[in-house]
Amino acid sequence: MSAFSLFLAAAAAATNPPPPDAATLAAIEATCFDYVDGQLEADPERVARALHPDLAKRMVIGDTPYERLGLRRMGKEELVGLTRQGALKTPKEQWNRTCRVLDVTGNAASVRLETPWFVDYFHMGKFGERWIIVNALWYSKPK
Repeated sequence: MSAFSLFLAAAAAATNPPPPDAATLAAIEATCFDYVDGQLEADPERVARALHPDLAKRMVIGDTPYERLGLRRMGKEELVGLTRQGALKTPKEQWNRTCRVLDVTGNAASVRLETPWFVDYFHMGKFGERWIIVNALWYSKPK
């Protein structure tokens, strides 16, 4: 094999890392389901364990009279508080939700959550053996 062929093989390996193993995918999906199922069950502890203390949860609201490129901002405490109040409590038979891991590289992952009410895109980080949500961008579906 020539030096150029070795270079091309190394470059391909660097840009196409091996897919994550089943245990990694299961751990990431478990965090996603803690987030959504915890809200649907009104279980604030379950939601809290899925979230980084400095969670940045945002929704695009667009230009407003007060802000250009406006965002609805929410942190961990607000989300846990809304869960405690039962803001999204829903009977289990209506829980049509999916979590799909989009990408994993080292200790970072991107995940898409969809329910009948909203779509969330998560950035998760692996801290020790735990995957937790660091950032979330959400879209509320029209009612």
